[in-house]
Amino acid sequence: MKYIFTLLCVSAFSLICNAQKSRPVKANEIAFLATDLIDGTFQFKYERLISDHFSVDLGIGYKGTQGLVKLSGLDTDKIKTSDITYSGIKLVPEGRYYLNNIRQTGMIGFYIGAYVKYSGFNSDLDGIYINDSGTTFELEFEAKIGVTSVGLMVGYKLPISKRFAVDFLIAGPGAGFYNFSLDNKKDLPDEFYDDFNEALEKYSLFDFLEGDFRFSQVKRKSDLRLPSFRYSISLTYAF
Repeated sequence: MKYIFTLLCVSAFSLICNAQKSRPVKANEIAFLATDLIDGTFQFKYERLISDHFSVDLGIGYKGTQGLVKLSGLDTDKIKTSDITYSGIKLVPEGRYYLNNIRQTGMIGFYIGAYVKYSGFNSDLDGIYINDSGTTFELEFEAKIGVTSVGLMVGYKLPISKRFAVDFLIAGPGAGFYNFSLDNKKDLPDEFYDDFNEALEKYSLFDFLEGDFRFSQVKRKSDLRLPSFRYSISLTYAF
């Protein structure tokens, strides 16, 4: 077994070396982010070589309401809503520094870099609200969510053929700035917002929110800052 494992490792290393040697140097690449499909996002990227070690790229994606990641709705004694779904766009400009000379090898190997990520989403929140006197009100909200994240990243791009490679974004820690707004389509009593904020505090997704994250009859907007983290696996094509 040890012999077979060693043979497989040597064979894999040989294939990678041969792919690097035979890989033509191209100044452009397009990529499809496979891991973004988990949350229903189709994202493509374009990367351009600009110097011996530097490249820039731009990712553009669209998130649909479908995806493997589901957010359950609010379910308290007073507020009950449908599951939370959202859709919108993503824009991700990046700058990368490759450790090897990419004018000689192409845009492969280890890299470090920085990114800015903007996401703009729309969501509908429907349900019912029951006040202290037992009166039932319909909920019909339109929500807008804007997220701007900045951070650093480290990754490795593995060549698998003359033009194809797999890009592993290993880690991308950063900070995210979130903006939320609610547009109410139905008339609601003033006390709804106190009960709504209390429900959000009990909602697992909002356990880490600061105390100033609150909605009110007058102010239906709120914002907060949270740590962010990126990772991805992409299939790239050089041309």
